[in-house]
Amino acid sequence: MAIKAADMLIARRADTRARADFATWKMLAKLNGFSALPAEAQNFLESYRQLLARMTEADASEATIQLMYKSYYAEMGGSGTPPEIPSRASEPATDTGNVTAFRRPPPRPKPAASGPATKPRLPVALIFACLAVVYVGIRYYWR
Repeated sequence: MAIKAADMLIARRADTRARADFATWKMLAKLNGFSALPAEAQNFLESYRQLLARMTEADASEATIQLMYKSYYAEMGGSGTPPEIPSRASEPATDTGNVTAFRRPPPRPKPAASGPATKPRLPVALIFACLAVVYVGIRYYWR
C-alpha cells in the first residue's frame, strides 16, 4: 500500500504534536495541575497511569504517545490507518569533553587615526610652555 505525501506530512505533524502535548501534560500533572488540563488530556494521562502499572515508564510513554498520534492523525484529516513513524529513541547524552567555558575575547586595540583629516596632538607641557612664553612676552611688552 502506497502512502501519499500529504498523509505522511499529516503523520509527522500528528506525531510531533502528540510528543509535545504528552510531555507538556505530563509536566503539568507533576506540578499538581492535573485538574486544569482538558478532558482529552486527562483521559490520555489516565491511560498512561494504567499502562505504567503494567510496563516500564519508557514503554508506557511510547504507548500513550502512539494512542495520541492515532487520535491526532484522524483529527487532522489523515485517511486510513496512520503510517508507522519510526520512534525516536532518545539516546542518553554523553559527555564528550569538548565543551569549553565562555571567555570574554580580549579587547581590540583602537585603530590609530592617520591621514589628512586628523589633527596632530600637542603634549600638555608644550602648550603650557607656550602660554608661559606668551605671558612673559606680554608683561615685558607693556612695561
